[in-house]
Amino acid sequence: MPFAAHHRRNSKRPLPLDTLLTSQVPRGNYLHILEDKQRLQLKKFLLHRMFLVASIQANVEKKEIAEYYDQVFQSILKHHLGEVVTGLLLIYPTSLLHILESSNGTLHQILLDYFNGEKNKTEFWVQKMKIIVISHNIPTRLFIQWYVSVVKVPVLYLDDVTKSQSLEEVITDFFIQTHKLALYIFKTVKVGSRGPGDNLHQTAPDLLPAEQIIKYLCKSEELMDPATFVKLYSKPLHVISDAEVVWPAPSSF
Repeated sequence: MPFAAHHRRNSKRPLPLDTLLTSQVPRGNYLHILEDKQRLQLKKFLLHRMFLVASIQANVEKKEIAEYYDQVFQSILKHHLGEVVTGLLLIYPTSLLHILESSNGTLHQILLDYFNGEKNKTEFWVQKMKIIVISHNIPTRLFIQWYVSVVKVPVLYLDDVTKSQSLEEVITDFFIQTHKLALYIFKTVKVGSRGPGDNLHQTAPDLLPAEQIIKYLCKSEELMDPATFVKLYSKPLHVISDAEVVWPAPSSF
């Protein structure tokens, strides 16, 4: 009997090769899929996009504005390596539209620099800046690099939509128009070039937001200014967990 039992144990067939391989293959999850996707896109940080509008002094020059932002970007890049800023800066006669794409930390530093400049300088050339929206964790960039373009002639419409439409409708049309403008620049501007130039009012007049829209958004009290955003961003969150809640609540007699 012992010999027969030993013979039965040794006579077992080896497990199929497919079974062995299946047991050794690691099982992935959704987190691994997201991490692999980030590696394939060569992303070192999550990408965000911010839309800003502001009023500017009438006598300020394009060169001065471009140099200001170049210095801000270079200063931030020293502390946020590899987090390059791309986007578009449209300079109107008395206002500007700025679209920025970069990391969350870089965008926060840009707002902080404006907030400090407005607080320390009595006559800062950028005024009434408002944040239209900040889109978090966007999949790709709309712009290959950072462009500056001057709108030399006022872009106006016969009908003032700011009087007939709500703020939500104005912002919706604003985003549709700027998105079409970004796609136009992406398709027409070559990599490494200086940008679309200062003739967008001739090549794509229907894609440029009217300056009256920019001024309307700058005056809107419903939109957040950088000072309020920076304060909320720096404010710590006080979260009360369930373990900290005692019921019934203690009371004094």
